[in-house]
Amino acid sequence: MPVQIRPIRPSDYRPVVSVVDSWWGGRQMAGMLPRLFFEHFTGTSFAAERDGGLAGFLVGFLSQSRPGEAYIHFVGVHPAERGSGLGRRLYEHFFAAVQVATGYDGDGQDRVRFRKDLAGS
Repeated sequence: MPVQIRPIRPSDYRPVVSVVDSWWGGRQMAGMLPRLFFEHFTGTSFAAERDGGLAGFLVGFLSQSRPGEAYIHFVGVHPAERGSGLGRRLYEHFFAAVQVATGYDGDGQDRVRFRKDLAGS
């Protein structure tokens, strides 16, 4: 069955934090994902499911202090899904929600700056 990507929901909090440390080889990462991300950024955060199980997620949001800018806070892909293009698909969902421009940190600094024109929204 193909992976389905949908907006993240508050009910995704427990499934994500229950696996994220193991997805990072035991590194303690769950503390970087407070529940508020799953409640307040559902329009720019996404969960990916395969056969009813969590395959990946992306948590991102629009900046309140810098209108027109957005930030990806965390992306996770199940180890069995790595190399499948799922991470790219999650980023593309975010890009479609907020738009993209490169070159944020200058020459030789591979960073991405996300921009969305809110005037027409």
